[in-house]
Amino acid sequence: MISFKGIVEASKVLEGVAIKSPLIYNSLLSNRYGCHVWLKREDLQPVRSYKIRGAYNKMASLSNDQLQKGVVCASAGNHAQGVAYACNKLKAKGVIFMPATTPAQKVKQVIMFGKEYIDVKLIGDTFDDAYSEATKYCNDHHAVFIHPFDDEKVIEGQGTVGLEIATELKDKIDFILAPVGGGGLVSGIVTAAKELLPHTKIIGVEPLGAPSMLSSIQSGKNTTLSKIDKFVDGAAVKRVGDLNFEICKDALEDVWLVPEGKVCSEILRLYNEEAIVVEPAGALTLSALDLHKNELVGKTIVCIVSGSNNDITRTEEIRERSLLYEGLKHYFLIKFPQRAGALRQFLNEVLGPNDDIVLFEYQKKTAKEKGPALIGVELHDKNHIIPLLNRLKSTGFGFDYLNEKPDLLSYLI
Repeated sequence: MISFKGIVEASKVLEGVAIKSPLIYNSLLSNRYGCHVWLKREDLQPVRSYKIRGAYNKMASLSNDQLQKGVVCASAGNHAQGVAYACNKLKAKGVIFMPATTPAQKVKQVIMFGKEYIDVKLIGDTFDDAYSEATKYCNDHHAVFIHPFDDEKVIEGQGTVGLEIATELKDKIDFILAPVGGGGLVSGIVTAAKELLPHTKIIGVEPLGAPSMLSSIQSGKNTTLSKIDKFVDGAAVKRVGDLNFEICKDALEDVWLVPEGKVCSEILRLYNEEAIVVEPAGALTLSALDLHKNELVGKTIVCIVSGSNNDITRTEEIRERSLLYEGLKHYFLIKFPQRAGALRQFLNEVLGPNDDIVLFEYQKKTAKEKGPALIGVELHDKNHIIPLLNRLKSTGFGFDYLNEKPDLLSYLI
């Protein structure tokens, strides 16, 4: 079982491999929410996430014979980079299975960290495809599978984050907020906190579209979600680890859910206000502060900033999700009468002076009285949407409000 002693031993194993990441007081957030906010900057690790801690600790526990036979993992992100880095450090051969749909930037990062010690195999369209092939490869080649979270040594490696927090911050800590995907990080933190921070409340933070830990705790058993929103890819899993669930089910104070759009707003805020680049999972804990600010007044909070491996090609999607969440972007199917002047009427009588059309798609239909136009409108103030809807109704334009039909919206946009 996971032990505090194992976490202490892992901290020694990781010396010279993973940095003792900075624990930085954030004045901006502290002033904004009337509390004391500290950021544990795991995004500054050599592989830009905490995953190096668990991957290296697991691999360092293997015998020379096991390392000679090689290790295997399946991942489309940070875990793959952690394993690749560890292979390079330990001079061990690794085979890393990634979905063929993995962005080229992430594949290049894995190769950069692993160099000649790793082979990357791009298999299938999903993580499950890659995982299945990785498992088969392990069986055929008698290699050791390095699980991303459901493993004792991996959890003890991640638990060094909690050990460092308790050692570095002498003030009383009221809350530690940790992102939850498979549960490896938060499992390690609660194990360390039980020994060193018995009065600190550990809060797991999950994306709203993938509440696997919360669902499991509420049902009293580890459950598999049938469908998830994969946007917060570092924390979006259908099922947490069995070992992780057993550790967390009674140890976590609570699990907070954060809408994906809120995460996007926080990513943009961190970049614009603080010049910090994070991936979606890295923004989870900071996103939760605003949603629970009344509970945090006067408290000391540590937020784990878990990673910064964000693909720049996702920037437009991040901005789009943020605007939708903040109520500043709205999409409509407008049924225009097919007569001259209909668009001019819409512009003059429906749109407000500061409303901006950001999308317009229309094609005239022959032998029909009305033709649909797909229109996107960006507002200066979210409160302007009610007057806009009222003007649409009063002028007689038929319309479908697509923000209330997310499946149709995702198909059209």
